[in-house]
Amino acid sequence: MMKNIALAAGLVLALAACQGDTRSTRHLVPIPPATMALMASKGMSPNDPILMRAFKKESEIEVWKRGSDGRYALLKTYPMCRWSGQLGPKTREGDRQAPEGFYAVTPSQMNPNSSFHLSFDLGYPNAYDRAHGRTGSHLMVHGSCSSSGCFAMTDEAISEVYSLAREAFASGQRSFQFQSYPFRMTAENLARHRLDPNIAFWRNLKEGSDYFELAKQEPQVSVANQQYAFSGDASVMAAVAQKRQSDDQQVAGLAAKGVQPIKLVYGDGGQHESFRQALTGEDGSLAVGAGARNRLGDISRPEALAAGPQEVVLTANGKPRQGASSTLAYTSQKPLRGRIPTGEPVRQVAPATAAPVPAAQAGGGSSILERFRGLFGG
Repeated sequence: MMKNIALAAGLVLALAACQGDTRSTRHLVPIPPATMALMASKGMSPNDPILMRAFKKESEIEVWKRGSDGRYALLKTYPMCRWSGQLGPKTREGDRQAPEGFYAVTPSQMNPNSSFHLSFDLGYPNAYDRAHGRTGSHLMVHGSCSSSGCFAMTDEAISEVYSLAREAFASGQRSFQFQSYPFRMTAENLARHRLDPNIAFWRNLKEGSDYFELAKQEPQVSVANQQYAFSGDASVMAAVAQKRQSDDQQVAGLAAKGVQPIKLVYGDGGQHESFRQALTGEDGSLAVGAGARNRLGDISRPEALAAGPQEVVLTANGKPRQGASSTLAYTSQKPLRGRIPTGEPVRQVAPATAAPVPAAQAGGGSSILERFRGLFGG
């Protein structure tokens, strides 16, 4: 009898230990073989330092690796499953905005016990955010497909990204730079968003983006006069100034050719089209069922994803042009392989003709023009 009790107690302890190991070792999952092979094909090592860049509009996160020559090369681009809010910086606690700017991630910001599988804290607010009196905390890159101000990239993707960061830290990297942008900093995007209220801030971010694009080295970032200040190699800084002048000329040329200024308005953030395709039913509605949740985790506010962003054409003074808005299709980069399994009860979210504007941002009117006035201070 005592022997049986001892065996039973031992089994319980063994099971508890296994469950504990399962919870505590998911952050130790090795880099997938396919990614190891990709690194090898590009002459990269797991020990090499990393850098990450996020783009809201395109819903992508890039991971870069630094080689022995001190220059970074792109390893892999990951589709984002969910981000929340609008294009533009985070300004206050509870605004559902995912941050934009330059952040440093240290080993202490890595969270192996996240409720979203794994995560790392971006370090918001940084010195720039604090200089502008911005509030908020716990802004993460994590798993699942739910966001209230974070970048969600599924459990599978965050496991891989986490392992890449873990190996870089283990090899001596003290922190990695995370650059977060509203969109890719092209002349075309800047021309289309030239009258957006955030354009001055975005042009400031572009200085850091240009430095990285030209040098393939991370810029040194500081804050001066409530703006990001970037420094580095003198020849690169001269090239950045020349590129800015050239891009400004391109923006002016595109405007002269009739490229209309616009503002994108989201119901509540977006996601990469490959995920949207996987969630879209035959009738065009979003099907959020058990299969989708099993694969992606919780999917926040699917009704806000149903229509896609609204493209609002602006007048010369930056106000919405009445009757000149349309729903955009998501732009696809690399579709996911396969579709989410079907055959279970799903939640159908019908496609809408206009993305809903959050009440806190809407002007209170019933027309499209009135609804968007709140976004431009009346």
